[in-house]
Amino acid sequence: MTKQPLTSATQPCLELTIDGPIARITFNHPAARNAMTWPMYEELKKICDAIAINPEIRVAIFRGAGDKAFVSGSDIQQFADLQKDEEYEVAVDHIFESLQELPIPTIALIEGLAVGSGLLIATACDFRISTPEARFGIPVARTLGNCLSPSNLAWISAHLGIPMVKKMLLTSELVKAPELLASGFLYQTAPAGEITQYADELAHKMAVLAPITQKASKITLARLLKQNLPDCSDLMRETYNSADFKEGVNAFLDGRPPKWRGK
Repeated sequence: MTKQPLTSATQPCLELTIDGPIARITFNHPAARNAMTWPMYEELKKICDAIAINPEIRVAIFRGAGDKAFVSGSDIQQFADLQKDEEYEVAVDHIFESLQELPIPTIALIEGLAVGSGLLIATACDFRISTPEARFGIPVARTLGNCLSPSNLAWISAHLGIPMVKKMLLTSELVKAPELLASGFLYQTAPAGEITQYADELAHKMAVLAPITQKASKITLARLLKQNLPDCSDLMRETYNSADFKEGVNAFLDGRPPKWRGK
C-alpha cells in the first residue's frame, strides 16, 4: 500500500493511497469539515487524471477525513478573492467532469455532511454508501446566495430527481440518508464502524468485472446527460454579480445571518 499526500499534511489537501486495485482518496481539511479550497479542487483533477491512465487501478473510493463531513462545500474565503465569480462554476465544471468521466467505478463513502460541492462530488461518483445519520443538501439559498451551473444541475437532477433537487435548492433543507436510500440515490447505509468494510466489499466485487464494459457504460451515460445543455451564462452572471451574493459571502465570513434584498 502506498500513500501519497499531495500537499503538506498541515495544509488542506487530498490524500491518495493505492491499495492493490483500489485507489483511496481522502478530502483532508477536517478543521473546516473538509470544505474544498481551490488547491484541493485542482488536486482532485490531478488525481482523477492520473487514475484514469493507470490500468492497475480498477476502483476509486472517496471519503472525508474524520466523521463530521464527506465535504461540507467550498471554502468561503476564496469567494472573497475571486474577480469574476461566475467563472468559478465553469472552472469547477471541468474538474467535476474529470471525476464524472473516470473510466473506472467510483464510490463515495459518506459520514456526516455532504452539502454543496460535497453533494456534487458524491453524485459524480457511481455509488454512495453512507451512515444512517448522514445529511445531504445544497443550502445556498440560505448561506451564500449563489447558483449551480446547468451541467451540475442536469447531473444531480438525473440522479436525485427534479422534485428532490428543488427541495434542496429552494427550501435549503438537508435531507437525511434514509430518504435517499429509499429513492435509490444511496447504494446502502451502514453503521460508522462498518462503512469501510461495506465500501471495500463493493469495490472488490467491481474490481474483477470487465473494465472496458464498465468504462463504456458509465461514460456513455455521462455523455447522454451532458448533451444539449442550455446556455445559462446570463443567469449565472446575474447571480454571481449580484449584491445578494456579495452579502452572502460577507455575512458568512462575519458569522452573521445574511440580509437578502433581491438585488
